[in-house]
Amino acid sequence: MIMAKTYKTRTLSPYIQRISDKFKVLLINGPRQIGKTTLLKITSENKRKYVTLDNPKDLLKAKTDPKGFLDTYAPPCIIDEIQYAPELFPYIKLIADKTEERDLIWLTGSQQYNLMQGITESLAGRVVIIDMLGFSIYEREGKGEKQKPFLPSPEPACILKRKNSSDTFNVIWQGAFPDVIKADSEHWEAFYDSYLRTYIERDVRQIINIGSEIKFITFLKVAAARTGQELNLANMAGDAGIDPKTADKWISVLKTSGLVYLLQPYFKNITKRFTKHPKLYFMDTGLAAYLAGWTTPKSLENGASSGAFFETFVITEIIKSYYHNGKNPQLNFYRDSDKNEIDLLIYQDGKYHPIEIKKHGTPGASDIKAFAVFAKNETLGYGCEICLVSDLQPLAPNVTAMSIWDI
Repeated sequence: MIMAKTYKTRTLSPYIQRISDKFKVLLINGPRQIGKTTLLKITSENKRKYVTLDNPKDLLKAKTDPKGFLDTYAPPCIIDEIQYAPELFPYIKLIADKTEERDLIWLTGSQQYNLMQGITESLAGRVVIIDMLGFSIYEREGKGEKQKPFLPSPEPACILKRKNSSDTFNVIWQGAFPDVIKADSEHWEAFYDSYLRTYIERDVRQIINIGSEIKFITFLKVAAARTGQELNLANMAGDAGIDPKTADKWISVLKTSGLVYLLQPYFKNITKRFTKHPKLYFMDTGLAAYLAGWTTPKSLENGASSGAFFETFVITEIIKSYYHNGKNPQLNFYRDSDKNEIDLLIYQDGKYHPIEIKKHGTPGASDIKAFAVFAKNETLGYGCEICLVSDLQPLAPNVTAMSIWDI
């Protein structure tokens, strides 16, 4: 039984309550151990039958007798890690098609490839798919219900208490998995070591034959060291001792299982990209810090990768603000041949909202000079620089410098 008194409200909970009445099946998709099951149990007030396909006995029943399995776990129910038993999808379809009732079956999954294949074939039009990540800064501060999709504005929310650089990097280094947030720093390494082993055994090997586990872990470390950078598969392959085709497959695995995000470059049309390569971001900075060998928050804050990790943290928090409100944002970055760069563009209602991300606390007009260059090609909305300032600072008529804790 989950103790509601100790539960931090997830931003997604009220959205699930609203949207589940409109669909017969609901799927929460996201990496392992981010709190998907807890969210659904709490949201359903523990009134649904629950089963996890991580349990070998239940998995065997689901695969060999899917009809009998669904007779046992009849709606309303929660089925965890549905990707392990794609045999269930046709029978879930039969259940959905026999009634006009909604809100029948809630699913969770952590492998997008297997999930999407089964849903496309069996559940199209019957299921709502919701992406989820680890705790956002709002959720970890106990204010998940107040988080809205982030868009720069003259009057940002400013709901959270601002943290200094040291405290911010404590959060970045720790990561956003619920279990690691609850634990003390002495168990940080043990948590991520266990997570990595579980991820490889239960998720990666279900998707692809990686061959050498050592080389795959080396590739993970190489990728983590490059979070916040443009994806260069040839260089990554060379550093990991594998060929570029294998590197491409393994990046797809990381993306499929929700561990990395590839931020696509802005382009006017497919033939006029300013830069061809996406930027790579780990979706959990704690996991990236563990893989990259940053053993303390202070070493990460003072290290050569601190700016890239801060940028990764900001990008992932913005993505969470959308995902956890049931939305998928249109995001890009900008880099032209003259090396003008904008770290993030949010496209909404015909305008691009430019965002620059800097680790420092002394923003200036020079940080946002690329905004004016980009404005020659597109219509700009309000923009911002996200950094470590202690107060809001105007940088231009339509640009404000703000703290990461103001998003």
